[in-house]
Amino acid sequence: MIISRQKPFEELLESLAGDKNVYIVGCGECATMTQTGGEDEVADIKARLEEAGKSIVATDVAHSTCHELDMKRIFRQKKAEAESADAFLVLSCGAGTQSVRESTSKHVAPGTDTLFLGNIKRQMNFEEKCSLCGECVLDEFGSICPVTRCAKGLLNGPCGGTNQGKCEVDSEKDCAWVLIHNQLKSEDKLDKFMQIHGPKRWNAVARPGRLDAKKEKGAA
Repeated sequence: MIISRQKPFEELLESLAGDKNVYIVGCGECATMTQTGGEDEVADIKARLEEAGKSIVATDVAHSTCHELDMKRIFRQKKAEAESADAFLVLSCGAGTQSVRESTSKHVAPGTDTLFLGNIKRQMNFEEKCSLCGECVLDEFGSICPVTRCAKGLLNGPCGGTNQGKCEVDSEKDCAWVLIHNQLKSEDKLDKFMQIHGPKRWNAVARPGRLDAKKEKGAA
């Protein structure tokens, strides 16, 4: 799940300065779960923008704002409203904002800051455990990612700062390398812990990422 937080309202007003008619777009998936761009948040921002003198020409909470074809379909269905808008305010992750960008030539303003890909621990409690590095090394580390979960991203650890199983960067955070050691020990695979790993290949994924899964499947 993509974790985001809503931008301060004053920043939204600054982004929309000079834009009278605003179309607000939310997201029914990640931004709804993080309570940054679901039905309630869209309604709240609509009311606050209207109080600030903006005219809200339409609102939508798309099923997945990052789905570009779906966004184009929605704007075709609301063609009059989309054409009357001076700007689109998008309450979703950056991918959703850029999906709206592909659907209109008008001003598109992000309503949130995109933070990380997060695991859901419990309601409104998220933790980053994967950095989308493009070359998964989890099998070498007991399926605990040192690239993400070690504050220093060490592939050969622990560092000298670990203290009673905790990280020196955050004393309330478990040292990833202690977790890795304990997991490998429980699997009777401590030999993996003793291996020396070369530098992380950060070029495993070219940016921006692109994948045509149908084409790759056909070539297989």
